[in-house]
Amino acid sequence: MAVLKLHSASKSFRGKNVLDHIGFDLKTGEVLGLFGRNGSGKSTLLKILFGTLKSKRIKLEIDGEPFRGSDIIKKQKIGYLPQFSFLPQNCPVRKIIPRFFPEAEDQDRIFYDPGIARIDDRKINQLSEGERRYLELLLLGNLDHPFLMLDEPFSMVEPLYAERINAFIVKLKEKKGIILTDHYYENVWDVSTRNMVLTNSKLHTITQKKELGEMGYLKRKQQNLKQNAKR
Repeated sequence: MAVLKLHSASKSFRGKNVLDHIGFDLKTGEVLGLFGRNGSGKSTLLKILFGTLKSKRIKLEIDGEPFRGSDIIKKQKIGYLPQFSFLPQNCPVRKIIPRFFPEAEDQDRIFYDPGIARIDDRKINQLSEGERRYLELLLLGNLDHPFLMLDEPFSMVEPLYAERINAFIVKLKEKKGIILTDHYYENVWDVSTRNMVLTNSKLHTITQKKELGEMGYLKRKQQNLKQNAKR
């Protein structure tokens, strides 16, 4: 079992605190659901943990070993699925998979997945949102990182692939610790083992879904999703 412990992380933009001494711990086998309104700092926190964004201060340990900044990327302890695609748009799926997995045995886990086998001759920019997100998740999830951060993997994904993403996350948590955030809060709640809300630059642990409303998150999110559905 691997253990990630964030003792403290702080970040401000233009003098305004976005993260104020944020802290939590995460073990392999857990899925931490991270909720928060747009602009609350969720993506900022993930980028800081991944080492691509500098923080005002951070104290992070993995299995008791201190990590900071580029150490995370160099030592490959945390994988990160960002909101936006990181794959070359004009490259076919079948050519991307070997870039991540040189060994044929590792490639086969992706190529023969039912959600990928029928699209391996298509370019990334020809995929649906669900096909692309599922491919990205398979690529990152099958790497050796003990921890994985997923920033909105369900957003705008068609139902079939939302189900596949859900099932893969459940499978992944057997060997990884996962931080999961998405505006589609029901999908997060369904697979999470613990949940926290980021609001007013602080993290708050919650144990019941009704607390999403009490923390000022749920009502605003419901309104946004209804507006999106009307478009």
